[in-house]
Amino acid sequence: MHASLIRRQLGGLVPPKIATPKLVSGGSGAGLGPLVDFYSKLPKGEATARVSGIKGRYFDGKNASGKPVVALIVGIFAIGYTIDYNMHLKHHKNHAH
Repeated sequence: MHASLIRRQLGGLVPPKIATPKLVSGGSGAGLGPLVDFYSKLPKGEATARVSGIKGRYFDGKNASGKPVVALIVGIFAIGYTIDYNMHLKHHKNHAH
């Protein structure tokens, strides 16, 4: 793998470079002001529950809906109708009723 690809994939794990070695080794705590300010703005508390999969996304929680079931039924009907129509056209190609 290329180094840039690995660096891009691990970019979300490494925090941004706010604290430089000069600020950290400065001896006084005043040099860490930007770092403390950055981390004080991050959200605190429990993380929100993550939903995954089709069931979690469409049937559980605040966005519960029956639209995926209706879309599935309409899609199956459309595919079946298209196949049936094309087979019927092939039937009429050689043999008229």
